[in-house]
Amino acid sequence: MGGKPFIFICPSTRGLSLALTRHFLRTTDLPVYATYRGGTPQSVASDILSPLKDVKVSRLTLFPLDLTNERSIAAAAEKLSDSLPKDKDSYLHTAFFTGGVLHPEKQPADLDADAIQHTFQINAIAHLLLIKHFSRFLPTPRSAQGITKWVHVSARVGSISDNRRGGWYSYRSSKAALNQIIKTFDIQLQMKKTPAICVGVHPGTVKTDLSKDYWTGVEKGKLFEPEYAAEKLVEVVDSLGQEHRGKVWDWAGKEVLP
Repeated sequence: MGGKPFIFICPSTRGLSLALTRHFLRTTDLPVYATYRGGTPQSVASDILSPLKDVKVSRLTLFPLDLTNERSIAAAAEKLSDSLPKDKDSYLHTAFFTGGVLHPEKQPADLDADAIQHTFQINAIAHLLLIKHFSRFLPTPRSAQGITKWVHVSARVGSISDNRRGGWYSYRSSKAALNQIIKTFDIQLQMKKTPAICVGVHPGTVKTDLSKDYWTGVEKGKLFEPEYAAEKLVEVVDSLGQEHRGKVWDWAGKEVLP
């Protein structure tokens, strides 16, 4: 007997994450569960849904979640569990974990302990804790209808072999750590025979607050609107199978080597 699949986006209210949330609401009929940090659920839902046409408001369910606080992450997982239909065997169809922050350092003198800790908290530690508390929603062989995609948004600069320019010490190293997390969790999924794969994705340079200080240096045609980046990432993720698991893929479907 198959279960009831759903989408999960964390967080979901800005830039690429907001575009992903709207994309799944617009292009699927699946329930979408998403997290936010500030504001009220009513105001956040209104902002997410405002440009969408003919989307049932009831398909979107929001929970507060603070990526710097494990209690908040655990509480959000409990709220998700409580919100799922009790008469259905619900499971994750696709999950996108989008949390990321950039404190750029051009040279060692720019390194700051608080900024480094914040970078690793958001870019790596939070992703570990999301795995801890939300992997319970992955399908069982009995409930699954296909392969679940568990997706972390990474970055090409997390590739050690691709590092030719240096700089951005904490961002690069935290994304490299995230790529190791992706590989390690995917091995766990294989060992447990869970019908799911864990992958990373690199969206390119997206026109968001995170990258705004670097837009002028981006090659023409390679600065993407969030909506375009979201569409390309979902296309890539949808195309991935067992042979692609545990790796990082860019917006064009090319592997980002470790």
